[in-house]
Amino acid sequence: MRYLIDRQLKVEWGIRLLGKRSNLIFAAIVFASLLGGCGYHVVGTSSALPKNIQTISVPAFVNKTPRYRLEQKLTEAVVHEFLARTSYRVISDPSAGDAVLHGEVTAIESAVEVYDTNTGRATAMLITVRMKVFLVDRQTNKELYKNDNFQFRQPYAISTDLNSFFDEQNPALDRMSRDFASSLVAAIVENF
Repeated sequence: MRYLIDRQLKVEWGIRLLGKRSNLIFAAIVFASLLGGCGYHVVGTSSALPKNIQTISVPAFVNKTPRYRLEQKLTEAVVHEFLARTSYRVISDPSAGDAVLHGEVTAIESAVEVYDTNTGRATAMLITVRMKVFLVDRQTNKELYKNDNFQFRQPYAISTDLNSFFDEQNPALDRMSRDFASSLVAAIVENF
């Protein structure tokens, strides 16, 4: 806080020293230098991936869990996220892309997160998905990204009113898939 106050006083002192005409120029320079040093950048403008990667192939993930069609939801969400957040072209054919993203769903678990104190029933569940993920440059066979324990968790609410109860698991899996895809694409592009 003290740093910000000192910096503000220096800016005000500098503005008073300069004439009216140069006030705007000085303020613009100070403002630009403050923003330039903050460490933020516009999303999607840079990537840790090599420049030769223009097309990413995302074949269907492998599902090693008993959950039906989970790999389809996750694959679809990852493809959508790449298309929405990056400039890469996404295809499904592994022999045609500059890089290939392989994924294997290794586990899915659900656990009670919150109980209703009056009834003792569960009111919120926590779903956890674990995957093995790796991105390979097809030309060099070099691994650009690898995580053998990519883990993602998503809580979802369960209706306590039995008359209006509906299955919340599929919408929760859809939300989890979107959030998972967002985390995965960010990890790959930013090389976390």
